[in-house]
Amino acid sequence: MAGWVAKRFWKEASVAEEPGGFAVLLDGRGVRTPAKRPLILPTCALAEAVASEWQAQEGEVRPETMPVTRSANSALDKVAPQFDEVTEMLAAYGGTDLLCYRATAPEALVARQARAWDPVLAWAAERFEAPLETTAGVMHQAQPEASLTRLAEHVRSFSPFQVAGFHDLVAISGSLILGLGVTEGHLLPEEAWELSRVDESWQIEQWGADEEAAEIEAFRRTAFLQAARFYALCG
Repeated sequence: MAGWVAKRFWKEASVAEEPGGFAVLLDGRGVRTPAKRPLILPTCALAEAVASEWQAQEGEVRPETMPVTRSANSALDKVAPQFDEVTEMLAAYGGTDLLCYRATAPEALVARQARAWDPVLAWAAERFEAPLETTAGVMHQAQPEASLTRLAEHVRSFSPFQVAGFHDLVAISGSLILGLGVTEGHLLPEEAWELSRVDESWQIEQWGADEEAAEIEAFRRTAFLQAARFYALCG
């Protein structure tokens, strides 16, 4: 028996200002999250982006074509109810940040990592008063507790909606610092993505691209850029 599939039943998706934010309406009725919470969004721009995704649906509703809606649902149903746990998990990336772990060889890769990552770490050290130590190899490098505390405090300053976007920036890149670089406007999303793929780009140059790996890479890049867009829409 085929699974139930939602189909478009509305003529118009619109936005209305309500107490606490902006609602998305389908023929005048408010949208709810999968957990049945009212979908009230913090900015008009975010609500309009969600409404556009609903308006674009034709026939069967395809959630995979609605990344902004999915992230908004996640902010309300997953992030908000466990805000402390989620922000703590994201802040913990600072203790094992991608930018801090360098290759031991070859020299050209070591130099490329330094050129790409050292300036970003220097920016974060100044911006957040949070210097991080680098190391060669995969052995764990303990980071200054004061730095980790300051970075965690900044992550906790985000709203649940911002955290929903920030989560994917960090989880996909493996770097708290790159995620912060995007949210602070220090790095363009595409620039941060390329910085997160220094090692992979090097391997492709040496051995060529693998078709399956390239498909996964493209999917992750799209998700990373969508996360950056969602964060920006949160105002």
